[in-house]
Amino acid sequence: MRHGGQILIDQLALNGIDKVFCVPGESYLAALDGLYQSSSIETIICRQEGGAAMMAEAYGKMTNLPGVCFVTRGPGATNASAGVHVAMQDSTPMILFIGQVAGSMAEREAFQEIDFRRMYGELAKWVGQIDQIERIPEYVSHAFHTAMTGRPGPVVLALPEDMLSSHADVEDARPAQPAQAKISLDDISALEGHLQQSEKPLMIVGGPAWSMQAQGQLMIFAERVNIPVASAFRYQDYIDNRHSNYVGDVGIGIDPKLAKRIIETDLLIAFGPRLGEMTTSGYSLIDIPSPKQKLVHIHPGAEELGRVYRPDMAINASLTSVAASLEKITGLAPQKWAGWTAAARADYEAYCQVLETPGDVKFEQIVKHVSNSVPDDAIVTNGAGNYAGFVRRYHQYRKYRTQLAPTSGSMGYGVPAAIAGKLARPQAPVICYTGDGDFMMTCQELATAVQYNIPIIIILANNGTYGTIRMHQERDYPERISGTGLKNPDFAAMAASFGAHGETVRKTADFEGAFTRAQNSNRPALINCLIDADAITPQTTLTKIRALAKKSLQSI
Repeated sequence: MRHGGQILIDQLALNGIDKVFCVPGESYLAALDGLYQSSSIETIICRQEGGAAMMAEAYGKMTNLPGVCFVTRGPGATNASAGVHVAMQDSTPMILFIGQVAGSMAEREAFQEIDFRRMYGELAKWVGQIDQIERIPEYVSHAFHTAMTGRPGPVVLALPEDMLSSHADVEDARPAQPAQAKISLDDISALEGHLQQSEKPLMIVGGPAWSMQAQGQLMIFAERVNIPVASAFRYQDYIDNRHSNYVGDVGIGIDPKLAKRIIETDLLIAFGPRLGEMTTSGYSLIDIPSPKQKLVHIHPGAEELGRVYRPDMAINASLTSVAASLEKITGLAPQKWAGWTAAARADYEAYCQVLETPGDVKFEQIVKHVSNSVPDDAIVTNGAGNYAGFVRRYHQYRKYRTQLAPTSGSMGYGVPAAIAGKLARPQAPVICYTGDGDFMMTCQELATAVQYNIPIIIILANNGTYGTIRMHQERDYPERISGTGLKNPDFAAMAASFGAHGETVRKTADFEGAFTRAQNSNRPALINCLIDADAITPQTTLTKIRALAKKSLQSI
């Protein structure tokens, strides 16, 4: 006989889960007791449910297994929704367990009671509630299969308190075996035919459930057939950015020359990405519903194929299956596209040249220094904010799964993701870029990093403003600043009060020493970089944006 909490945790262990992230709650005490009894699962205690859910999501990205998070009902569940939204938009396998009121109290709006099926209905792949203890193995098996099959995503399971604390003698389910669609020989032949007919092909890579092996197979193929490869929004680590066939990233702040190439290509191969708003520059690069370019769309989720764009060829297959099959495409002449690919690569290299921004601390120089000094396996994380544009443009990713950044544009993601990244790969350096507004969303998780001695390095771009919104204000309502100014604490002192290493950088020349000291501290570290607010993007300033907007208004 086991109580429900132990039955539940045993199912997680059987499915290879080695860490769970939580904020404790009385609604799932039995599950916490199950974790106490587990010898194979480490419990990471977090400070806020949003941070816990983001850690679980990032851990799911790193492991390709569902990241697991436990929260209590009501406010715990609503806080955790931020991480579930990231998992849905990023196609990340994740399972959120929520303690729920006892069955005898249901439907009365009891203390912190929420109908989670209604609350999470649009945020998750599946939302369920386990009302019978005997069905725990069934529900958990269903959750793993749903989270990992097709387009991966989050699952939410509610756990009524009385169900979880009752006892039963039930058989464990066997480990999940999620189905993965495989590319057919006919599809490989048809893809090769499209390539043979093309004069200016271009591939965009991204999407869920890749692997280090798939990255290697992609790079071998790209070099062998000499095709230009771009990365989708926040999938820059899917191909070594130093590779001669890599031509840049397709997302916010896209190089105009790369955008032009996407419009001009006669064969666009979308290898994995959903082709959402960010990757298509607001759906402007590809016509809806029928693209001018010939479109081959490859995705593991059948529901994504034809969702916005009508493809000339749709391939419903796992991305690792497609990557492994690329070696079967042999009848292409690489010299056919040599000039097209070389020109695209030259444009990317020119775009990576550092442009100087105003202020005593040049964030572009900081990002470039870090990119040039960290090893190939270094993991870089960020949340949302204009500072991320510097990272996107100047950091070169080399290995698969060294970038943890939300396609959902969620603020506060960087610090929790850095903690998860370091837990998944303890030997890899982990650098978190964040802004002052971004950091304050989940800064309390620095205490989690200190508690578990997780030596991440946080590089904070502190410009005293919600920079992205300020930029849009100056563009649309020049000099009418409202709701974007920030009065910040002393972030270095704040980090020290947590027990982390903290420093403030006031001149670019001071950063290298501060970064070295942070690396040598062997504990969580924060470097507070005082950035001029005028340095709003890598390519322009607030002053220029404001002047252009005023000139435009005067001409009306």
